[in-house]
Amino acid sequence: MTEYWFNVVTHEVEKGPQSDWTKLLGPYKTEEEAQSALLKVQQRNEAWDKEDEENRSW
Repeated sequence: MTEYWFNVVTHEVEKGPQSDWTKLLGPYKTEEEAQSALLKVQQRNEAWDKEDEENRSW
């Protein structure tokens, strides 16, 4: 099965890992999932920031 990776330096999707692992997010099952990798990272970071903020208030 083919895996897709998102390169955080070039902002391109790679079919199979082609770059150094330190530059990649993945693997993803589809090219579309890999293309939206940064959006997913941003959403998770925002959720964790909100959770941290809520935890600080108690």
